[in-house]
Amino acid sequence: MPEVAIGLWCIAGFLGTGVLAVVLGGRAIATPLVYGTTLVIALAALLLALDVLLGGRPATATVLPIGLPGLGAHFRLDSLSAFFMLVVNFGAAASSLYAIGYGRHEHAPMRVLPFFGPFLAGMNLVLLAADGFSFLLSWEFMSLASWTLVVSHHQVAANIRAGFTYLAMASFGTLCLLLALGLLAAAGGEFTFERMRTATVSESVAATATLLALIGAGSKAGLVPLHVWLPLAHPAAPSHVSALLSGVMTKVGIYGFIRIVFDVVGDFSPWAGLVVVVAGGATAALGVLYAVMQRDLKRLLAYSTVENIGIVFIGLGLALAFRANGQGPAAALALTAALFHVFNHSVFKSLLFFGAGAVLSATGERDMEKLGGLVHRMPQTAVVFLIGCMSIAALPPLNGFVSEWMTFQAILLSPQLPQWGLKFAVPAVGAMLALAAALAGACFVKAFGVVFLSRPRSSAAATAVEVDGFSLTAMLLLAWVCVLAGTLPGFVIDALSPVARELTWSALPAQAGLPWLSIVPIAESRSSYNGLVIFFFLVVSGVMTAVVVHRLASRSTRTSPIWDCGYPLDSPVTQYTSSSFAMPIRRVFGTVLFAVHETVDMPRPGEMRAARFRMRVRDPAWRFLYGPLVRWIMRSAQRLNRLQFLTIRRYLALVFAALIVLMLVVAIWR
Repeated sequence: MPEVAIGLWCIAGFLGTGVLAVVLGGRAIATPLVYGTTLVIALAALLLALDVLLGGRPATATVLPIGLPGLGAHFRLDSLSAFFMLVVNFGAAASSLYAIGYGRHEHAPMRVLPFFGPFLAGMNLVLLAADGFSFLLSWEFMSLASWTLVVSHHQVAANIRAGFTYLAMASFGTLCLLLALGLLAAAGGEFTFERMRTATVSESVAATATLLALIGAGSKAGLVPLHVWLPLAHPAAPSHVSALLSGVMTKVGIYGFIRIVFDVVGDFSPWAGLVVVVAGGATAALGVLYAVMQRDLKRLLAYSTVENIGIVFIGLGLALAFRANGQGPAAALALTAALFHVFNHSVFKSLLFFGAGAVLSATGERDMEKLGGLVHRMPQTAVVFLIGCMSIAALPPLNGFVSEWMTFQAILLSPQLPQWGLKFAVPAVGAMLALAAALAGACFVKAFGVVFLSRPRSSAAATAVEVDGFSLTAMLLLAWVCVLAGTLPGFVIDALSPVARELTWSALPAQAGLPWLSIVPIAESRSSYNGLVIFFFLVVSGVMTAVVVHRLASRSTRTSPIWDCGYPLDSPVTQYTSSSFAMPIRRVFGTVLFAVHETVDMPRPGEMRAARFRMRVRDPAWRFLYGPLVRWIMRSAQRLNRLQFLTIRRYLALVFAALIVLMLVVAIWR
């Protein structure tokens, strides 16, 4: 059976789980049975993707007699779609395993179970679609299925607002993709990607289609300023769905951009790379600045996704620029770094959302100001969450470091680019990436320290208990992948070679066979990295330190006052909070970029009440773009609302005036 047919059967299986959930209704068996079924199907699709990606199999295609008359539905499975199928279904399998335990806490499971499998089906269908109509139909199906999951907790008004914002941005993104594919289809004469790929398009059409694809796919991925739905929708959904939205669905947006721009458009100007690089740099820097100022744990993770999407687009922009200038090896390095970060982010962001879900189910809190001390109550969750924090902060020897290090290596090759705009812009973007990496470290020191260390700040945190075995197993699996992909990155890089060769006509040298399992992406004299050596050094040094301390430490017990940072009171109110930890960064960047407004209400002398501190951080995208646009639409709608209360004579006059205008337009057009 052709590989693409197996993929379609897996998609049918995902759709079938929605029917199964409806049939089972609200029975207790529904949660483990539905999620267990999606786990099995996701593993089957994962094995299919691995077989295509690692087995060097040629692309397979099929046409189904559905869809538009005379067109049919075209589906194709190649190395690019196989890689993203691996990302999607690995995340789906981990989320399904996690949800077997976490789903028991859902108070309305029938608002989640019927749509979970169809959401997975929609993402996989986008990856297999090989014509414009099937692609857009699958894209919209994915958006609608995920919207139902975002508004599953519909009793909360903020979740309804999040769902509305998400639906509006998704519709806008689909419109841009429709226009991009329409331009390319007009040039090729057909809706199939194969015909578009071989058609000759003008530079203006290629540039317009690239820009529309960047906007349309970037809105789904979370590029600034198209990211506004993301910090609203991701916290609103259940945590295992949040992991899919943030760690997986945003990668489908990246796939849409790569498929249209790298594959279908093909020939483009180096300036397209400049636009994408600058957009990625701004997204990375602003995303992490948004994140570091948050006190809601899931909202912090959502804004962190914006940062990592920016890192991916930096690599994609560099690959576009290098490829347009005929520099194949450099383009392969940049593209491999971007795809490696796609995989890495899907792993550690899913792990962190699982950890946030574990904290939420154990304490009922997402507000970091009400947490603390959970390392004693939830030690296993604390360990895996720490691994995720270290990975997303790009600390060696974990996987997040490798892909960011490779991105920096690609940036260091930018002097080879002949365009002066790129020569100036790429180093500046490299500085923004370095700033983002430093701020990410501060952000996740805050996240882990405030949530898991120090003393509990609420009774819920003080009485928390460890989560179930299914949830822990899923988190441990992802933590091990973070370690393995960081210590043995050569195997991942080699697995990405077919994708790089397909899109840049070049690939990195084989890495897995190098001595000591090092990676040398450019040349041995220029740069190399060995995660395995760093891992063993850290393990051996840690063990030796523990042995030395244990052997040489005095066995006598001594007591002394603890270091209290100047606060003699043994109370949680004397600890660093999320807001106080981020205050220096907020004071430096917040006033200019985020219009931060702080209000301190101190008690007067003699008043027996606590001081109150309020802080408001406004997203510049809402302040300068969406806010004015929404206000203009509301004012226009109120004025146009008068048209609903006219007399019949005025309605007839309006119809007559519209007829005259149309006749004039037709006459002028002719």
